[in-house]
Amino acid sequence: MASSLSRMTVLAALLASASVAQAATDITFWHSMEGPLGERVDAMAKAFNASQSDYVVHPVYKGAYGESMNAGIAAFRAGNAPDILQVFEVGTATMMYAKGAVQPVQLLSEKVGDPIDPTGFLGAVAGYYASTDGKLVSMPFNSSTPVLYYNKDAFKKAGLDPETPPKTWPEVAEAAKKLRASGMECGYSTAWPSWVLLENFAAWHNIPYASLDNGFGGLGARLQLDSNPLFHKHLSFLADMAKAGEFTYGGRGDAGNALFISGKCGMYTGSSGMRAAIIKNGQFAFGTSTLPYYPDVKGAPQNSIIGGASLWVFSRKSDDTYKGVIRFFKYLASPEQAAAWHQGTGYVPVTKAGYELTKQSGFYEKNPGTEVAVQQLNAQTTVNSRGVRLGFLPQIRDIEDSTMEQVFAGKMSPDVGLKKMTDEGNALLARFQKSVK
Repeated sequence: MASSLSRMTVLAALLASASVAQAATDITFWHSMEGPLGERVDAMAKAFNASQSDYVVHPVYKGAYGESMNAGIAAFRAGNAPDILQVFEVGTATMMYAKGAVQPVQLLSEKVGDPIDPTGFLGAVAGYYASTDGKLVSMPFNSSTPVLYYNKDAFKKAGLDPETPPKTWPEVAEAAKKLRASGMECGYSTAWPSWVLLENFAAWHNIPYASLDNGFGGLGARLQLDSNPLFHKHLSFLADMAKAGEFTYGGRGDAGNALFISGKCGMYTGSSGMRAAIIKNGQFAFGTSTLPYYPDVKGAPQNSIIGGASLWVFSRKSDDTYKGVIRFFKYLASPEQAAAWHQGTGYVPVTKAGYELTKQSGFYEKNPGTEVAVQQLNAQTTVNSRGVRLGFLPQIRDIEDSTMEQVFAGKMSPDVGLKKMTDEGNALLARFQKSVK
C-alpha cells in the first residue's frame, strides 16, 4: 500500500511539473541576424528562457531585412504573424503606418504594468524610434552609426600622423592627396553612400534632409536636398575629389568595405559594426575617428544617426504574450545584456546603463576607437538630427545612390543630380502618402 501511495505521489508530482511546463507562454521572434550574429541572438533567447519559467522565446531567422519585413507583414495579413519582428530602421515609417498591425512598445509596456522608460536609451537611438510625443513605438535593438576608419600604416608611409586623423572634410581631402602621392590606390571611400553622405551628413551638420522634421512631423514631408546650399557644396566637393582621383566610389550598400579591408584605401566611412571584420581580415593597424564635417558650418558637428534595426510587436496577441514580450525586451535592455551585445558585435549599447557598464569595465581603454560611435550618438538631438522617417525610404536611397554614381563619374552635375534625387524621391513620397490615407 505504501509503495502504491509512493507511486501515486511521484505521478502527481510529474503531472504537476508537466502542467507548469505547459503553462509557459511561447513567443515567436523573427529576425534577420545570420551567422555569428544569429548565434548571439539564439544565445540571448536561451539565456532569457533559462532565467525564468513563464515564457519561452523562439528566435527564427527569416532572411535579410527586406525579406523578413515583407514576410512579417504578409503573415499578419494571413492571421499568423510572429509576436516580435525585427525591422531595419528604414522600414520604421512603413511599420508605423501599417494601420492596426502593430502595438506601440511603450504604450504596450505601460498597459501590461511593466513600463519601459525611453530616457534610459541613448538620445539619438530613442529619438529615432519614438512618436511625436516621445513614446517608443518599437524597441531599440541593434543600432550602428557611421564612423571614419583610417589605415595607420598607410598614414605613416604618406608622412601623416597616425594618431591625428582628419576631423574636417578639407583635412580629408588633404590627407587623401598625400595618400595617393605615396602610392595608395585609393585615398578615401565610403559605404552606404545615401546613409552616410546625405542622411548622416545632414544630421551631423544640423540641417534638414526633408521637411516636417525629416518626416517625423507627418506624411506630407518632402525631400529638401536641392534647396540647401550645403548639399550642393558637399556633392561638388566629393565630385572634385573623385575627378582628382582622391575619392573612389566603392558601390552601394557595404560593397566598398573590401576597398578598406584589403588595404587599398587609406580612409573609409562605414558602419561601426564593420570593426570586427577589419580586425579579422585587415592586415594593418587602423584607427577609428568621428565623421568629417565642414568647420564653417555653425553648430557642427551635431550628432550622427543610427542604422540597424528595432523590434516591433504585432497586434492581436494574448495578454500573456504581451507580458512576456515586454519582459524579454527589458531583459535585452538590461545593462549586462546591452553591454555584452555592444562589446561582442560592434553595435552600440542602446542604453545609457550599458554604455556606463562598458566604460567601467575598461573595455574602451583596451579597445581604442570603440567608443567613438557611442559618443556620436550620445547627444541631445534636434529636429534635424533625430533621424529620417519617410515612407519608401529604401527606394529613395536607390534613387540617390544611382544618381550619385553618375555625379561621381562626372556624367552629371551635382546641381542636376540633387534636383533629380529630390524630384523622384518626392514623387515616391506622394505615392506613399496616398497609399496610407
